[in-house]
Amino acid sequence: MTTVIFRKTGQGEYRELECRGHAGYAERGEDIVCAALSVLVINTLNSLEELCGLPIRPEEDEEKGRIACSFPKGMDEKAEVLLDSLVLGCVSIEKQYGKKYCKVKFEEV
Repeated sequence: MTTVIFRKTGQGEYRELECRGHAGYAERGEDIVCAALSVLVINTLNSLEELCGLPIRPEEDEEKGRIACSFPKGMDEKAEVLLDSLVLGCVSIEKQYGKKYCKVKFEEV
């Protein structure tokens, strides 16, 4: 199962994102759930860096299927919308394929 964790402050500001584990929906290279989540997460991080100018430095471990990133304080509205869009995409995948393959969590930091 892939777990996507969004960590936010009590005021609703994004602070961290962690995506870990392999979905296990299909064999490696054929897993559409894992591929979809990977594309969403990587595209969002690339967009935050390229379109919003944020210094994104993700930690990655391909073997474990983990990518994690901390976000700077004071992100602008455009960055918040990109992360809200990522939440929407991940929750949609969780609903469509089930928590057996994808689980979205929210934690307060």
